Amino acid sequence: MAERTEHLEAVLLSAARPSQEQEKRFLAFLAEKYGEGTTLTWQKSDDYPGGFRLEVGAEVYDWSAGGRLSQFKDALEKLAATQGDVIPLLKETVLSWTPQAMAQEVGTVLTVGDGIARVDGLEGAAYGEVLLFDGGVRGMVQDLSEDSVGCILFDDDASVCAGSTVRRTGRTAGVPVGEGFLGRVVNALGVPIDGGGDIRADGYRAVESPAPGIIDRQSVDTPLETGILTVDSMFPIGRGQRELIIGDRQTGKTAIALDTIVNQKGKDVICIYVAIGQKASSVAQLKKTLETHGAMDYTIIVNATASDPAPLQYIAPYAGCAMGEYFMNKGRDVLIVYDDLSKHAIAYRAMSLLLERSPGREAYPGDVFYLHSRLLERAAHLSEEKGGGSITALPIIETQSGDVSAYIPTNVISITDGQLILETRLFFSGQRPAVNVGLSVSRVGGDAQTKAMKKAAKTIRLDLSQYREMESFTQFASDLDESTAKLLSYGQGLMRMLRQKQFHPYKQYEQVILLVAGLNHVFQEIVPEQLDAFIPALLQHFGETQGALCNAIEQTGRLSDDQQSQIIECAKEFVQNYFSE
Repeated sequence: MAERTEHLEAVLLSAARPSQEQEKRFLAFLAEKYGEGTTLTWQKSDDYPGGFRLEVGAEVYDWSAGGRLSQFKDALEKLAATQGDVIPLLKETVLSWTPQAMAQEVGTVLTVGDGIARVDGLEGAAYGEVLLFDGGVRGMVQDLSEDSVGCILFDDDASVCAGSTVRRTGRTAGVPVGEGFLGRVVNALGVPIDGGGDIRADGYRAVESPAPGIIDRQSVDTPLETGILTVDSMFPIGRGQRELIIGDRQTGKTAIALDTIVNQKGKDVICIYVAIGQKASSVAQLKKTLETHGAMDYTIIVNATASDPAPLQYIAPYAGCAMGEYFMNKGRDVLIVYDDLSKHAIAYRAMSLLLERSPGREAYPGDVFYLHSRLLERAAHLSEEKGGGSITALPIIETQSGDVSAYIPTNVISITDGQLILETRLFFSGQRPAVNVGLSVSRVGGDAQTKAMKKAAKTIRLDLSQYREMESFTQFASDLDESTAKLLSYGQGLMRMLRQKQFHPYKQYEQVILLVAGLNHVFQEIVPEQLDAFIPALLQHFGETQGALCNAIEQTGRLSDDQQSQIIECAKEFVQNYFSE
């Protein structure tokens, strides 16, 4: 025995260094059990308060509080399976119980590079399980082969080399969760990176978890107001919905998401912004912007920058969703922005190619659809029996030259409940948000609108459709009849009304007032360029003179015929006074 274990090394993990007397007792135990050649090395670890963990090869002696309880529980479960009177057996078990060594699989690194390690000797490893490498490097199993295990690394792989020891943890990858994360910036593993100190977590959730079943959901019928007139009037978003924001680079996709986050101030909605593959400076600027508008108090930023390894970019949206599920299961409403899933798919493609998976269309692996579907399906509005919480997802996809029929865009479009398609042409013409009204859609529709909004916006999509059709027919005409000119002027006024500055969200009553006035041709005779100054003045006038009307719409979410008539009359009167002055 002593000859076989001549170079066997035992590792002692504990919060405090053992005394000389304790060290002698450990060495005596090791010499008796494994031979005189066994050495003992101490490593500091705060994971075992009030106890220790002794690792000897593939065997582990867990004398921490958790380890002792786990072993004792196993002993009682075995006892419960016996026949007859268990009381004497229980007494005997309690009095004679001692911790036992547990077998532990230990693997060896075969190859490592580019954040990927191939490990041998872990036959019992499960997909998604966390592995611990020498030097404290963590990884997650992502590929199971007959003779080896493929693992992605979450930390710098400089300390990992061929021949390094790898141990199983028995845990799936997860992140800490809790109220303390609000207002903070963390990486994909939940570690704070904003210099604000440690975060006290309330729990730990696996990054991968099954989506709620049909029975556990209820229909999407509660609006999540964005404060953006174009979206709330024509493409309403409900709590529990998945609405895709898609468009080319620099067309205002993130701006819509940020406006939505800012608009949740005071509405008891937790916001989570997941930045994937962005510059660190961009995320820092985004945090500063949210702080300026008082939105960081209810927001968590999960950041996996372009400089982070592909595995961290891959796990980031799942980590953000796990944090959101913590609040959803407590009955809270959550809004998650994934910015963006195009870079997420690219990171997954790079990771999959390094794991030697077979490439498919555009070199993406065959399960790239499942990559995003299992993420977005976790967005839901839970039933009242489950607490009634919700997760609303706003995934962002970047297209190339407006090609929404590319592989990743079509995949995500088919998963989501609608999409906001942004156009470069509209953006640079000054129409912001640059939403293509004809191609965009919300499959939830009016179910996620208040009765007031539904009534006020009843004909806007039809009117805009007629305007676009007429505009395309008359763009080369020089002589227009009166009715055509009137229709074009009306449509141009509506488009100008839909222009909205960033970080200037409209309240519900303000949106209703604009829609009622605009769709009833109150702005017909106003030059479109004058509407930019006129609209703020009109809303201010209503707030000062029609406070009871505004409060009634805001609080009840209803719009009567009398209130509608009152809005039209008051708006017409203001138009006359405004331009007469």
